[in-house]
Amino acid sequence: MKKTLRFTLFVLLLALVLSACGGKPSGELTQIRLPLGYIPNVQFAPLYVALEKGYFREAGFEVTLDYSFETDATALVGANEIQFAVVSGEQVLLARSQGLPIVYVAAWYQQYPVSVVSKVEQGILSPQDLRGKTIGLPGLFGANYIGLRALLFHAGLKENEVTLDSIGFTQVEALATDRDQAVVVYASNEPVQLRARGYDINEFRVADYVQLASNGLITNEKTLAENPEMVRRMVAAFLRALKDTAANPDQAYEISKKYVEALTQADQSVQKQVLARSIELWNGERLGYSDPKAWENMQAILLDMGMITAPLDLSKAFTNDFLP
Repeated sequence: MKKTLRFTLFVLLLALVLSACGGKPSGELTQIRLPLGYIPNVQFAPLYVALEKGYFREAGFEVTLDYSFETDATALVGANEIQFAVVSGEQVLLARSQGLPIVYVAAWYQQYPVSVVSKVEQGILSPQDLRGKTIGLPGLFGANYIGLRALLFHAGLKENEVTLDSIGFTQVEALATDRDQAVVVYASNEPVQLRARGYDINEFRVADYVQLASNGLITNEKTLAENPEMVRRMVAAFLRALKDTAANPDQAYEISKKYVEALTQADQSVQKQVLARSIELWNGERLGYSDPKAWENMQAILLDMGMITAPLDLSKAFTNDFLP
């Protein structure tokens, strides 16, 4: 009963915020192309909910989802060719180190959603046991790579103490066929698939060892300066969809079928677990909140990797000012 009351109050408050910000503006909708950085997947259920239930339209937007690479998205937002994208935290700092004025305005995931998994028979019982092992990952880029390096850093290991195998998004097959002794995966996805296939695995979630800035919504400094209310409306619609998905996961799953073509043919039990684990990773006391410590840790990892060469002004990289 209390949860229902809290949810009702949250929705009412969001409605007031949207209304105060011109949440249901008259006239033509603003066209928004929103890059996501990955293929259509049930993990994006909140965005499908926002589209299907009209949350974006009520906020004044006609949103088209774009599954292009994160690096392309940050470049476009930084050049103000598009106003928003969903990217991982490291992309924000990497872009700012190159002079791109992007700003992270709402956290999606509260826990960094990357894990390293191995078959139980490999005997990899701690991150330190990765020394000397061959580890498969999509490539030397993105959240998977950053998450692995963070885990190695925590374990006191250097990259040259393991062998990295760039395998694209084929981690399940690479582990199943013993191509690699361990693989780097999204915590909400491949571990569920592997266990469903009957494999006994050990899993190290990066979030259990270090807190890092994760996936979230970005814009740019020009948009913040010239149209802050548009940012506020987008953030409010985004968070409204997160809250709705967490409160109604079965409904969100059914909605996702319209947007993820392969979902109707997939193992429903597995995909519902993927969604449930995703919700666990991004649900929290205050949706959208960015923890400064997570950004400090992310910067420390990137400095250690040499991906940025000098500390950045983190106060310009993210903000919590646009949360309802």
